[in-house]
Amino acid sequence: MQQDDDIQECGADCAKFQKSELEYKFNTKALERPYNSPHSWGPTYGDHKRYLEFSHEQYKELSKFAEEVGIFFTASGMDEMAVEFLHELNVPFFKVGSLDTNNFPYLEKAAKKGRPMVISSGMQSMETMRKVYNTVKPINNKFCFLQCTSAYPLEPEDTHLRVITEYKKEFPDVPIGYSGHETGIAISIAAVAMGAKVLERHVTMDKTWKGNDHQASLEPSELQELVRSIRIVEKAFGSPIKRLLPCEMACHNKLGKSVVAKVTIPAGTKLTLDMMTVKVAEPKGIEPNDIYKLVGKQVNTQINIDETITCDMIANYGKKC
Repeated sequence: MQQDDDIQECGADCAKFQKSELEYKFNTKALERPYNSPHSWGPTYGDHKRYLEFSHEQYKELSKFAEEVGIFFTASGMDEMAVEFLHELNVPFFKVGSLDTNNFPYLEKAAKKGRPMVISSGMQSMETMRKVYNTVKPINNKFCFLQCTSAYPLEPEDTHLRVITEYKKEFPDVPIGYSGHETGIAISIAAVAMGAKVLERHVTMDKTWKGNDHQASLEPSELQELVRSIRIVEKAFGSPIKRLLPCEMACHNKLGKSVVAKVTIPAGTKLTLDMMTVKVAEPKGIEPNDIYKLVGKQVNTQINIDETITCDMIANYGKKC
């Protein structure tokens, strides 16, 4: 239960596990394959996976605990029977791992459950993702795609965050996210800055533990920093409207420039560009972006050299200052 609690304390919205019904995910020979890796928990791959796989009762306990600590709980259903179990568990959404993204019977059955779906795209092509979209969308429009590269740990040059931009163009009606297996948090923050709406990272309590996933995972302190940084980036998105902001007024009042007389300008003179310059001035006057509008205007009073040019000095100046 510790990991659910730590994830919630780090500020994440959801704790996601992986659920397999091993006889439905692997055939007999795959389960009997010798597994001599230093990461192995058994002499065969089946023994290894049985040692690691949580039972239905353990998943029910995890789900209950997640609810108690106030965090969403779900899992990647790694085969069709695992999806059936997760549906019975009433998870808020299904995660489709990259291994099943081109498994179209699986996608259809999962989509028909009506739950939101988060679909990773590791090992897939854009052509396949178009087929996934066309398969899932008519059945269930509540889904998103995650840019993903299935390598552990993932090298920066294999991340290809620009795919996020291409997905946004190709599937404008689908939220796009990122599933990262890199070390550190910088790339994940960049993914959010590029528009990722969902972010998935693996989490471990200790990167030195046995298992090839731990190296590509975040420890709680890193997850906490990642969440903190993402919340800052989300605030920084702000508005697409470019304008002078209230927070900029102090700088504007102190250093904002005005049009100033470059020479003494007698009353009745029609202004030319070479009579004017731009400086930080007291008092403030006509802003630099209006300097060309002043050309040809007549001044109604003498303006001394280095004096601020203000609206009231210009005859028939229609703009308010």
